[in-house]
Amino acid sequence: MADHPYARLPAERYWRKAVAGVPPFALDPTRPDAFQLTRTEKIATAGSCFAQEVARVLQDSGYHYHVAEPPPARAETASPEAGTLFSARYGNIYTTRHLVQLLDRARGRFRPALSHWQRPDGRFVDPFRPTVEPSGYGSPAEVEAAREMHLACVRDLFETLDTFVFTLGLTEGWTDRLDGAALPVPPGVVAGDWDRDRYAFVNATASSMTDDLVRFVDGLRELNPPSRVILTVSPVPMVATMEDRHVMVSNAYSKSALRVAAEEVCRARPEVFYFPSFEIITSPVAGGRYFRDDLRSVNEAGIRHVMRLFLRHAGGEAHGPVATSPDWTREAAQTSQVICDEEALDS
Repeated sequence: MADHPYARLPAERYWRKAVAGVPPFALDPTRPDAFQLTRTEKIATAGSCFAQEVARVLQDSGYHYHVAEPPPARAETASPEAGTLFSARYGNIYTTRHLVQLLDRARGRFRPALSHWQRPDGRFVDPFRPTVEPSGYGSPAEVEAAREMHLACVRDLFETLDTFVFTLGLTEGWTDRLDGAALPVPPGVVAGDWDRDRYAFVNATASSMTDDLVRFVDGLRELNPPSRVILTVSPVPMVATMEDRHVMVSNAYSKSALRVAAEEVCRARPEVFYFPSFEIITSPVAGGRYFRDDLRSVNEAGIRHVMRLFLRHAGGEAHGPVATSPDWTREAAQTSQVICDEEALDS
């Protein structure tokens, strides 16, 4: 056979050998030379709802999950299960614009005009994390005071973490027309009053999200030069779309653009890695087995597969067994407790 560039590629480069030729549970599309984590480094997480699964497994597996802002001990404001869902009390961060603006706000470089929303029960919430405090706040001043403490904790988080794991979730989002402040949900879903003249729908492009992520990585490293970033794309489909088309078409665009942005920033900046959660769950090999009956929520088997591979590569055991396995029965039970602001759009 004549020599050619494809003649001596390793097995994982061929679809027949690496995809069609393996059973679903054995699929591993992670790079052999992917990131590694130590048990002592400070690992922080943020992103869409799926990021909470990463947080739980890191803790259950003995890694140092970095929490700069724990929830209050008061039972009425946070459930025990929510104690370590987030490294700081920012709630879900669905878009890249929300992420980079969070860093800017923590550094004092951006102060949004929007300060609070009021709920139907008269209590107030922070528009940038509207469900983090279930009981709400008694006044706008309380919202502001809590926000200042929160942002100080976020800055401390970014200054002290070793590795930051961010799960990209959505391209579609909402902004305040006054200054472009990114919101996790539009007003009227959780709190606040809908005003079409003030709030705008945005569907981010791959290039704009790449710019956001590069700006975030650069800003993070100004505060914390040796920090590393691991990106992953949530396999959870979007709840609803504001685009005038079928939700499946919008979801295909969203996941594709997010994946492109992740690829571009990994190429543009050193020590930014990609972990293929999306590919594992949605691959033809899985054949839809990793979704629950709603065809959206990832089931126990899917979470187990993703996190088994994450831990294997994190421990530098890409071709061997995982040394420490979480209690997957407990993990499956906890899955139903994931906090997902986006689901309020379909309530």
